[in-house]
Formats: sequence, structure tokens, C-alpha cells
Amino acid sequence: MPRIDADLKLDFKDVLLRPKRSSLKSRAEVDLERTFTFRNSKQTYSGIPIIVANMDTVGTFEMAAVMSQHSMFTAIHKHYTLDDWKLFASNHPECLQHVAVSSGSGQNDLEKMTSILETVPQIKFICLDVANGYSEHFVEFVKLVRAKFPEHTIMAGNVVTGEMVEELILSGADIIKVGVGPGSVCTTRTKTGVGYPQLSAVIECADSAHGLKGHIISLFCLCLPFVPWRLGAGADFVMLGGMFSGHTECAGELIERNGRKLKLFYGMSSETAMKKHAGGVAEYRASEGKTVEVPYRGDVENTILDILGGLRSTCTYVGAAKLKELSRRATFIRVTQQHNTVFS
Repeated sequence: MPRIDADLKLDFKDVLLRPKRSSLKSRAEVDLERTFTFRNSKQTYSGIPIIVANMDTVGTFEMAAVMSQHSMFTAIHKHYTLDDWKLFASNHPECLQHVAVSSGSGQNDLEKMTSILETVPQIKFICLDVANGYSEHFVEFVKLVRAKFPEHTIMAGNVVTGEMVEELILSGADIIKVGVGPGSVCTTRTKTGVGYPQLSAVIECADSAHGLKGHIISLFCLCLPFVPWRLGAGADFVMLGGMFSGHTECAGELIERNGRKLKLFYGMSSETAMKKHAGGVAEYRASEGKTVEVPYRGDVENTILDILGGLRSTCTYVGAAKLKELSRRATFIRVTQQHNTVFS
């Protein structure tokens, strides 16, 4: 029989952060860098824990070149060739500590990823990315990749519940991607009815991961406050797609329509993506992503500074001198309205 979980579950649209007394004099005093040591790889990483999503419009080499200058991370999309990787590694060796190779869970994916990692050994991060991280096949694939690359840090997902976070960590993953359906160009929830309110997912999954000395990434943000909210809820990293769309460093041609400059942004399960990379939508499945035209926003540098400035400001409001302190200082309050919409 179906069952109903009647426990209260909240999304980020339901809350605000409560301000607290702070000894900080300026946003400039806030330290946004964090250092992590990962459970299974034993590797240590230092940087600002914001990751560009491995979507082929935003997870580009051009994006990584700019992000690494700010000690931020890019999960490179999986559709670059080995020759593309060789050229990038040769031209931007300083970026390699801040990028991950992405892979699906198929045999061809594994072979391609292996060839890249063997050719560019400076890369120490792997992003295993599937829409449904609950499949037994995916768990076995994580185990296989861990056995093959014992010293690489593995990101794996997507899941939204604590028990699956624990299973993936125990199977060899270091960082679990948390989120099913909350993306701005994701239609999984409207097509399948499957998902989980993201605030509750982050809190519960972080608790499970940290109990095993693992880490989590909270996926997808709709606007600036969603970055500190996710970190305040216990996420170790935040992965962004839509917030980095529409920039010079994004893939795709610049479109001009009615005097406006635009760029395409689409989900990786969209019809656009599947036509581009798989020849179309297979008859046994449905498209679970949107294709949208977003305003062209110029170089990504200004967006980076805006995100980091907002994050520092949040830390000053709650009295966190270091980003690591944000989750300990964060108190969420339930609200019926988050902001004034008169001029929106």
C-alpha cells in the first residue's frame, strides 16, 4: 500500500535567515575559502565551494579558466573529446586542480573517462552524473570507479535522502550530489511527480554524510540568496547552472532577436540536448528538461563577484567570520513572503 510521510518538509521558498549579532566590521573580513579532506580519496582541496554544473552550455573550459582564478570549481561537461582535454591541460595547467571530469554510468563513458584521466593525471576529481542515483547499477558503477581510481575524489548523484547518501559514500563516493528536479530548466517533477523539498533534502542529507565524514553538493539555485541558504543548511558545496548561463564563456552562438542578444540554455535531459548528443529522444523515455533563451550577460566575472559579494554579506548578517561557520550560525525562519514584489 502507498504510504504518506506526514513529517514537515520545507523548500527554500519557505524560509529566510534570521540575522544575529555580529562582531564583523566589514564584508571584506569574511573568509570564503574552505579546506576539505575527503573520506575515501584522502585528498585535500582548498577553494571557494561553488561549482559550475556539468551542463554543456555552462560547464566549459572557458568557464573553468575564469572560475579557477577565484579558486572556484567547474565540473566540465562530458562531451569534450580527449584531444580537447589535452589542449586545455596544455594551455591551462593551473586550472586542473579546480576541475572534474564528468561521466555517465555506461561502459563507453567509463572508457572515455579512463583515457582522459590517464592522459591528464593532474586531474583529481571525477563527477559521476546520472538523473536517478537510486539505481543498483549506479551504486555498482561507483564501486567500480572507486576500485579503478582509489586516489581520485568522486562526486556522485543525484539523490535526496539520507539512506542513499550513506550507501553511495560507503560504496566509494566522497561528495554526494543532492537534488532531484529543482533545476531552473529541469522538468523531472512535472513529468514524473518525483522530488523532495530542497531545504529538507540538504539538511537531512548533510546530516547523513557528515556522520560518515562525507560531503554533499546542493544542486541548482534560482537566485543569489539560494547560495548562502544551501551552505547555511549544511551543504559543503553548491552547484550552479542557470546562474552562470548566458555569459561569454558559455557554449553556443550569440542570438540576436528584436534588438536583444540571447543565448540558449537547456537541461541535459531536454530534447535539445538529446538531439545534439544522442540523435534524439529515445522512444522509451520522455524529455525532462526545458530549452530557454536567456539574456546575454557579458563576461562571467561580474556575476562571480555578485555571488561572492552576496555570500559575504550573508555571513556578516549572521556573524560568520568564516564560511565554515555559516551552518553553525544559521537559523531559518518560516515565512509567507520572502521579498517585496511591487517592482518585480
